Amino acid sequence: MVPGPPPALSPTFSPPSPSPPPVWSRDFGLFFVARAVARLGDAILPVALAAGLLQHGYGAGAVGLAMAATAAAFAGLVVFGGVIADRFDTRKLMIGSDLVRLGTQSVLAVLFFTDHVVLWEVCAIGFANGVAGAVFQPGVASTVPRLATDIQGANGAIRIAESAAQLVGPALAGVLVGLSSPGGVFVAHAATYAVSALCLLLLRLPPAPVRVSTGRAGAVFKADLVEGWREFKARTWLWGVIAVWCLYMIAVWGPTVPLVATEVVQRHGAGAYGLINSALGAGTVVGGFLALRLRPRRMLRAGAASLFLFAGFPATVGAGLGVPAMAAGAAVAGAGMSFWGVMWATSVQTQVAPDVLNRIHAYDVAGSLAMMPVGQALAGPAALALGADHVLLGAGVMSLIVPVALLSVPAIRDLVRVDGTKVRGPEEIPARTERTERAERAEQSERVRCGEGERAP
Repeated sequence: MVPGPPPALSPTFSPPSPSPPPVWSRDFGLFFVARAVARLGDAILPVALAAGLLQHGYGAGAVGLAMAATAAAFAGLVVFGGVIADRFDTRKLMIGSDLVRLGTQSVLAVLFFTDHVVLWEVCAIGFANGVAGAVFQPGVASTVPRLATDIQGANGAIRIAESAAQLVGPALAGVLVGLSSPGGVFVAHAATYAVSALCLLLLRLPPAPVRVSTGRAGAVFKADLVEGWREFKARTWLWGVIAVWCLYMIAVWGPTVPLVATEVVQRHGAGAYGLINSALGAGTVVGGFLALRLRPRRMLRAGAASLFLFAGFPATVGAGLGVPAMAAGAAVAGAGMSFWGVMWATSVQTQVAPDVLNRIHAYDVAGSLAMMPVGQALAGPAALALGADHVLLGAGVMSLIVPVALLSVPAIRDLVRVDGTKVRGPEEIPARTERTERAERAEQSERVRCGEGERAP
């Protein structure tokens, strides 16, 4: 049994509101646009940074440092962002985060327009963006269930939009650099935050659970942090996936991204790499459409099975196959990753109670990203020692081992969806979930408080 919250916390919940529509509504449309535009900005940023810093005499190391400043701030602070998001209005936090990034990217545009480009200033702005992102991201998880009852369908639609934006972003950034300057690209990037903030400002969300606490702010914050960690550890399927995902980041994703880029560009040129990247993006769109159509009863089992498809991406490059074969491998890999992403996001959003969802999502994000820099850092030395092609072939083999590891954990492969799927046959009674157990514990506590629980003999 998962222990209840500390005595200092006395959560109270607002009255139930009318159920949201299955997926599409005015408000989901606004959130859909906000996420698509934000992802478009994310796809524009690396091109803008690379073009701008290289133009001002900096090297590839400076580009990596500027991007690492954002990633480090985000990964290091997103857990605290989850605590804040469970305590305050998530919509206001997301709007504030967008406005902060609108301001920082506008400053960055001015620096590039005036040719006053100093690396530490660019890194400081990147760090501020990472902090804002850490406050923004946890609220995304809890917003989707408040906008749609068909959570899988909503996640699938958002995945398609984000994938399409990721596909278009680099090409758009290249056009903007050619037509104006890196400063102009940063203006466009800042504009994406303005659009996102406006969409969120127009959003009408049903009331969220209100948490009322007594005690000092520092003690309450620490208690919230500890409670989030306790809730995270209590779900074997959740921390089990994150543990396996750390291996995935070190052995598969971390080395695949930089080594595929270097190998393809050296052998076939930048155009071939662009084609393969586009194929990867197109595959993620296809995976999103599949996630809209397929409704497996055991979502993580189906999602883990789809991860087998990723092996084709590093393996085709490592084997030295032609560009068409590598593009096909990338497309299939993108579809598998996208389908897994929807299954995973939907499982978290439907299995976890709303009052801890933001914190759980924050631990999920932090754990998922923690090992990626390690994998990227090890990619170069491993390629020097073994050869890049052997490292990529090894990543292809690990792409097959990771889903086997996921499927070997009963709590992961047997987790049953809880979003209203009809069950056929008496032998297919849905398993008890953490959400139902949590509700029963709360009900029992209320009965004891009111004198309706166990009585003394």
